[in-house]
Amino acid sequence: MERRDFLRTTLGTTVGAALAATAGARWLGAQGAQGASAGQAALPAMTVYKSPTCGCCKGWVEHAKANGFTAKVIDTDGLAAVKRDLGVPAALQSCHTVVVASYVVEGHVPAADVKRLLAEKPKVRGIAVPGMPVGSPGMEQGSPANYDRYDVLTFDAAGKTTVFASHGPPRR
Repeated sequence: MERRDFLRTTLGTTVGAALAATAGARWLGAQGAQGASAGQAALPAMTVYKSPTCGCCKGWVEHAKANGFTAKVIDTDGLAAVKRDLGVPAALQSCHTVVVASYVVEGHVPAADVKRLLAEKPKVRGIAVPGMPVGSPGMEQGSPANYDRYDVLTFDAAGKTTVFASHGPPRR
């Protein structure tokens, strides 16, 4: 980082902190009522690429919004190109692809796992729920007793995966 950029960032942070302290709790309280609570960082906005006709993708976007995310939705018939350009391995692909902060989120990943990804900041390209498991966010249908067990996987630029989280009923 160049000295000029460092000074701009440092001075901006210092001045911003001073202004926030001076403005008092009324301003912070108003911001908290609009989203993030006091002392909690706001979640980054996400961009969701999906098919214009996919209902489960709409359900996933509602799940993300209900969990504090804002989402810009881009309906496209070119999802294969989006997934290729973002480096989503073919074996991990699902029906929608999300970009949030510096990560790719593929498929029906629970919002809690996206928040964990953002908090822990692992050195991965992203996380994915391959396919469309019944019972995953946006895919809730039928009896919870019949929901699928599924894993959320991390993936890196080489396509290597690891289990990030597991959800659903116990394995039978």
